[in-house]
Amino acid sequence: MANAAGRKSERGDKATSQQGRAGLRLQRALPDARVVYVSATGATDVESLAYVERLGLWGSVDFPFPTRSEFIAAIEDGGVAAVEVLARDLKAMGLYASRSLSFEGVEYEILEHELTEEQIRIYDSYAEAFPVIHNHLDAAMEVSGITGKTGTLNKGAKAAARSAFESSKQRFFNHLLTSMKTPALLKATASDLKEGHAAIVQLVSTGAALTERRLAQIPTEEWGDLQVDVTPREYVIDYLMHSFPVQLFEEFSDAEGNLSSRPVHDANGNPVICREAERRRDELVETLGSLPAIPTALDQIVQHFGTSQVAEITGRSRRIVRREDSTSIARYAVQNRPGSANLDEARAFMDDEKGILVFSDAGGTGRSYHADLAAKNQRLRLHNLLEAGWRADVAIQGLGRSHRTNQKQPPRFRMIATNVKAKRLSTIARRLDTLGAITRGQRQTGGQGMFRSEDNLESQYARDALRQFYGLLHAGRIEGCSLETFESITGLSLTSEEGGLKDELPPIQTFLNRMLH
Repeated sequence: MANAAGRKSERGDKATSQQGRAGLRLQRALPDARVVYVSATGATDVESLAYVERLGLWGSVDFPFPTRSEFIAAIEDGGVAAVEVLARDLKAMGLYASRSLSFEGVEYEILEHELTEEQIRIYDSYAEAFPVIHNHLDAAMEVSGITGKTGTLNKGAKAAARSAFESSKQRFFNHLLTSMKTPALLKATASDLKEGHAAIVQLVSTGAALTERRLAQIPTEEWGDLQVDVTPREYVIDYLMHSFPVQLFEEFSDAEGNLSSRPVHDANGNPVICREAERRRDELVETLGSLPAIPTALDQIVQHFGTSQVAEITGRSRRIVRREDSTSIARYAVQNRPGSANLDEARAFMDDEKGILVFSDAGGTGRSYHADLAAKNQRLRLHNLLEAGWRADVAIQGLGRSHRTNQKQPPRFRMIATNVKAKRLSTIARRLDTLGAITRGQRQTGGQGMFRSEDNLESQYARDALRQFYGLLHAGRIEGCSLETFESITGLSLTSEEGGLKDELPPIQTFLNRMLH
């Protein structure tokens, strides 16, 4: 039974996926049939094993766990160590096997980009802008009627506004730091090409949606000669223009006398806009527009080396490229990419016509970029992981594009990092530990040594340390930062209505995301 449930590691319960449900129905419809589970993708979460009912892990009093839910809960409580024991025992009984290509001979290095003074200044400028946006958001919700003097009047509208703000902030800083460390990649890639090697760049964000939105605002007759910025800043401006609460809400009492609020519409059914909230939004857009622009990482690579040197394997249908003319002034134009562009670009790289290949998730599975003995381009691959993303299985699949069988020599992997602690490869490192524990019975094998243990800031030790930090902060024992200042800057609430610490405090992932600004 082939099942790709392992590929759903970041999308909730894998057993509820279409393939997982189909597998379970088939097993239950044929109780006497022999079953072999096969998945091409490693599981990075215990729930990825939820469809393996025939392994004898749960089902009745004769098995270790009565139900699937109890199995998952027990293993998750035991952490990575419990997963290692589970995989070891299943292998010992001959019920479980995992194979992967050997990483013998593969070299690893970490290129840590130290932010320059100018980059720190730009980063700080944006970091200072977000508390202002947060304060304006609170004020806008109050003047528009979402919140009032008595507290929250519309919990749904407040939660939606806060969620949109935090997600756009997290996405923005992720893109900003990826863009800021790209100059270190450009320098290293230029050196690699000079030495006669081939460069591969793996990333997640292409900025395709940003490009399309910006181009939609420009007449097509101007696309041949552009002076336009497509930067991560557009994510925040897009949030302000489409998700910032400017609609007016009115207070009302329900049948039980509880005070609440609801959106106001005019006679034609159109939403009524709160002018004060709209003014605050426009001020924020103007402030952001005055901050320095940082191009997206993919645009920096393509525009720096040129399309004649860079093979792009992404889902972009259009891109802004530098015009190749004799003028000293940089001029840009829109270039359309047909559906066959990825095939042509991959062929150009493998035929040694282009020395650099950049790929995103669209080119991260089912393709080969290794030094194949049958290809013309058998140069040493320098595989640069510029942006790992949030899915460990996808990151490892991407790294496997340059390390395959029938190759002249294995690649050299290079992880591009920054000195911003909150932007470590924490989530990826944690999920790779689980990947190794589930598939090989040893957590260190998941990342094949590519990620350091100190990169995992989501361990039990980190969670305990964070809990102690919250306690010290609440007690006023953190020098230089009061509880009020912390809650104001991060938007996190630590205090219950009774004045003590909340039972459910913000988890380590949320804390790290807020630390990005």
